[in-house]
Amino acid sequence: MSSITSAASSVDPASLASSQQHIDFLVIGAGIAGLSAAIRLARAGSVLVVTKEELAESNTAYAQGGIAVAISGDEDVALHYEDTLAAGDGLVNHEAAHVLVEQGPRRVEELLAWGTAFDRENGELMLTREGAHSRSRILHANGDATGREIAVSLLRHVRTLPSIRLVEWTTGIDLLTHNHRVLGATLLDGEGGILTVHARATLLASGGAGQVYSDTTNPAVATGDGIAMAYRAGAAVSDMEFYQFHPTAFSQPGAPRFLLSEALRGEGAYLVNAHGERFMQRYHPLLELAPRDVVARAITREGIAGPVYLDMHHVAKDLHARFPGISRFLAKYSLDLNRDLIPVRPAAHYLMGGVLTDVHGHTTLPGLYAAGEAACTGVHGANRLASNSLLEGLVFGALAADAMIANASQHPVSIPSVAQQLPSTEVTTPDADSERWIEDLRSNMWHYAGLLRDAQGLETMQHTLDALAATMPRGLSRRAIEARNLHTVAKVIVASALARHESRGAHYRHDYPQHDPRARHSVLKDDLLTFEKNLNEAMKSPVTL
Repeated sequence: MSSITSAASSVDPASLASSQQHIDFLVIGAGIAGLSAAIRLARAGSVLVVTKEELAESNTAYAQGGIAVAISGDEDVALHYEDTLAAGDGLVNHEAAHVLVEQGPRRVEELLAWGTAFDRENGELMLTREGAHSRSRILHANGDATGREIAVSLLRHVRTLPSIRLVEWTTGIDLLTHNHRVLGATLLDGEGGILTVHARATLLASGGAGQVYSDTTNPAVATGDGIAMAYRAGAAVSDMEFYQFHPTAFSQPGAPRFLLSEALRGEGAYLVNAHGERFMQRYHPLLELAPRDVVARAITREGIAGPVYLDMHHVAKDLHARFPGISRFLAKYSLDLNRDLIPVRPAAHYLMGGVLTDVHGHTTLPGLYAAGEAACTGVHGANRLASNSLLEGLVFGALAADAMIANASQHPVSIPSVAQQLPSTEVTTPDADSERWIEDLRSNMWHYAGLLRDAQGLETMQHTLDALAATMPRGLSRRAIEARNLHTVAKVIVASALARHESRGAHYRHDYPQHDPRARHSVLKDDLLTFEKNLNEAMKSPVTL
């Protein structure tokens, strides 16, 4: 591509097809991790940020509750660390947790400097509390639109940086590799053209994979593309069995699984069963503010006898002002937070696992980095602490950028001509057929590999995935690519879940309800799975059986 010196802007991806395609840094994903990385990368070279839909569409923009950050001093930092460890159910990478809580306040100060308008009262930042937090430390914006406010402020700042280009409606196909090093990626633009982008360093900040399940709070873009691309290229993935199911998604026939933020319970909402009884006292001493995995399973069990509801009748606040986005959504269904019981059920929400990285974003493949929900540093362990996700993207996106800059300056890469094997285009599956195939995969994953698991269901899902592989959508349409990526993600989730003979955090098995006394991370590479006590050590040595 021609030298990337113009101010950051959205460009027509088709214009890249005929221009030079060598850049310094490729960032796949434009959520909080990708944009925070791009800002730092901009000082060291040309940056291309690609996103699958419009720039506003990412998991970041859908984050309602807020961003957890210890802004009240050293005591709060220490407590935030302890809360993160407790929620992670014995599997948190301590180094990553330290980095998250200690660097978080500095990164949030940068957001404030870039104009992020967190909610204030009498000039002071407002803080709320969410599940499994020992104190109020959640910053929020526009009541319940924190993620969107952060995304807007980051994008506004990115657009001032001349070395960044932004490309929308572009889907990752596969990573470019040569001698086990990643040298960029092949991409599909919105018009069906193929882009080959060579880069000195590539960052996967492509988010999670909630669309692998039929019931999810995630937007349609969350199909696990980055994770699947990395795994096919030979990178290790870790802890893929740990998928967090948010306890309170809206539950009404024909309605989307709209997220009903943890902040509702932070402001005092009760959970009640079909008989109108509170029930969380039977499951955890923190009641409605217990860790998410506990609340999700409690709602599932209580839901066997009938619907479960959020009840805020007793909360003496203007809930329309505090939760304007949620209130507008509920009004479409003639429901009101102050007046009505709101039906809820769990839905797939956040992947604790992902591409195995250290705290600096290095993966097991040179030239490839990952940050945010696509990565697994082990910072969340078996169950993410509420509102740590936005902080994760902010902190580890910046660290990955620093590592990419250091690597590019110390080890400049001469990019060879790489012959890339693309999926066959001889036959292209119609989108309607791809859609049916994807829905089959998603519904089976929800049924056999969802919130409650056992060996019989997981083995059935493996056989189902084998059968689905034989009818995999073909061609280079976006939906065919997403089908392939969802299949890859489903395969590694099921393999990891079947191998973990215990219940821990978000992974619950009827046939193994107890903890294994050995807290170990799953690591999967080239279809070989092992369990590692320390992810840092797993990063240093080849993964073997």
